[in-house]
Amino acid sequence: MMVYFMAPMQTKVIKLDATNVDSTKIKEAASIVERGGLVAFPTETVYGIACRVSSNSLAKLNDIKGRDPAKYYTLHIGPKNEVNKYVPTIGLRAIKLIKNAWPGPLTLVFELDHTDIDKQQKILERELFENLYKNNSIGIRCPDSPIAAMLLQETNNPVIAPSANIAGQSPAVDASQVLAQLSGKIELLLDAGPCKYKKSSAVVKIGKKGIEILRPGIYSKAQLDAISTVKFLFVCTGNTCRSPIAEGIFRKYLAEKLQCKVDQLEQVGYKISSGGVMDTNGFPASPGALSACAAKGIDLKAHRNKGLSKELIEESDFIFAMERKHKESIIALSHEAADKCFLLAADKEIADPIGHPQELFNSCADMIEVAVKKRISELVI
Repeated sequence: MMVYFMAPMQTKVIKLDATNVDSTKIKEAASIVERGGLVAFPTETVYGIACRVSSNSLAKLNDIKGRDPAKYYTLHIGPKNEVNKYVPTIGLRAIKLIKNAWPGPLTLVFELDHTDIDKQQKILERELFENLYKNNSIGIRCPDSPIAAMLLQETNNPVIAPSANIAGQSPAVDASQVLAQLSGKIELLLDAGPCKYKKSSAVVKIGKKGIEILRPGIYSKAQLDAISTVKFLFVCTGNTCRSPIAEGIFRKYLAEKLQCKVDQLEQVGYKISSGGVMDTNGFPASPGALSACAAKGIDLKAHRNKGLSKELIEESDFIFAMERKHKESIIALSHEAADKCFLLAADKEIADPIGHPQELFNSCADMIEVAVKKRISELVI
């Protein structure tokens, strides 16, 4: 009787220059992943193992890593706009983080509501859906490495990429550490030298109550708060009537939507301010504005006006003007504002009540309230 012995796998090592990547070698690696093989590759944080999202490939990956099959892996994407394939509805703070931190050393955990989960279940293959989503959530990373980006773009099927190490051991930050743990267990290693950060990505979950750091990494909590804070700016002429009224009313209804107190808005990642195109500073809100807001349970006593600045415009994510002339002044100060500056009341202008009886201030505040409610209803938090 003849006995056949299976020769042990030999891990092929391909050296790459990260500044001049050989695309043919990346294509070779991608074809291995597509066939269900495992390829170690560098990211800016640590080396990862590229694995196609299929039950057979994941079983092989769990086996070599010694990882619990019940744990889910993070999806890795090339272009950051691919996130929309897997998360239909993205909240404002997550959008801000994607804008500021992707591609980069940050993994985002998205919580999907039942409507979006049902949608994904219908459009994705069952095997893919069941291996990517857990408890109505999915983790996604967009690495900032030319080799990682090219590899992910060359694969036709979704790819997960956990760190290239045995469970319980330190992640590999260079090729020699990958081979020390995984030689003979993976098909290919793309060697581009040591990783930039030599530290795992931060893992963050975003909810209505703020940012929850599931795993510390390159970014600190303070940095994550800073780059994810969503900033709203309201603009009128002198910043003593309409824009402070709008700021106060917006604070009230945004806090209601977030189910927090008004003084907790910045704590949960939302900053609201106002300014005037007239370059004056330090004046209080007008008596008419104070009275109109007081009737709505809003206190403007602490308000002091400020003139508009290029810096204030450029740091804001949403800018709402009372009149078209204000919008024109904003864009004149910074052309970057063109895509984020709107009339608060859509196609209507909100006239200045200054110098008029209290009744006009009250009707102005009512008009602003209607417009603010509509704007807030449109926000995805």
